[in-house]
Amino acid sequence: MLALKLTIVPLLIAAITFAGHRWGPAVSGWLAGLPVVAGPVLFFIAVEQGTAFAATAAIGTLAGVIGAVAFAIVYAWVATRFAWPTSFGCGLIAYFSVVAVLNLIAPSLYLAALVSVGALLVGPRLFPRTSSTAAIVVSSHAEVACRMLAGAALVVLVTHFAANLGPNLSGLLAVFPVITSVLAVFSHRYSGYECTVLLLRGVLFGLIALAVFCLALALLWPAWGTVPGLVAAVSCALLVQFLSRAAVQRA
Repeated sequence: MLALKLTIVPLLIAAITFAGHRWGPAVSGWLAGLPVVAGPVLFFIAVEQGTAFAATAAIGTLAGVIGAVAFAIVYAWVATRFAWPTSFGCGLIAYFSVVAVLNLIAPSLYLAALVSVGALLVGPRLFPRTSSTAAIVVSSHAEVACRMLAGAALVVLVTHFAANLGPNLSGLLAVFPVITSVLAVFSHRYSGYECTVLLLRGVLFGLIALAVFCLALALLWPAWGTVPGLVAAVSCALLVQFLSRAAVQRA
């Protein structure tokens, strides 16, 4: 399990980084919204705690999409005036504030789906205006390695502490913006705020696939079991991700 945690997410971060080199920050943000962190976290929870526990955690992750949206929007606005440390700190405050409220409410599956879809539909309109032609800055190998190491460290910490906090909070923490925060900080540091805003706006379109993934897990895991339910949820997420490509191109 530890070996998987230390390899899967860093490799995905590298792939998303190189995709940004080729197609720009909006596409890398779109790819970062896939369940590349939440998916493995929920799978590890299912293996260790059982599918019933993990299905409830998936509901928490679905609701936690709102926290990821809050992180992206707040980071983007603060980035127009301040450097990455302040932007990152404000984004984290927004995320954990939303998580605290959702942990108290513990919304049902359908309420979580409703508010998450609403946040994803409205969210892209709340970003600051930027140039649609922000320069693509190619990261050095050292920068890519730093991103991968930061991603590995974050995912190990999240999975280590999440499993002991109960299904709802575990699910909420599974959507912690691991890849998003790493990509945002490095993009902000080396490419400027306009590139970062485009990346974070693209993340919201990618999060649609995450929401569908979590909804499918919550519905299918109790009846289908861990592996069949996971395969079906991944298939649904990839289909939605493909369909959202046109929205990313327009954005």
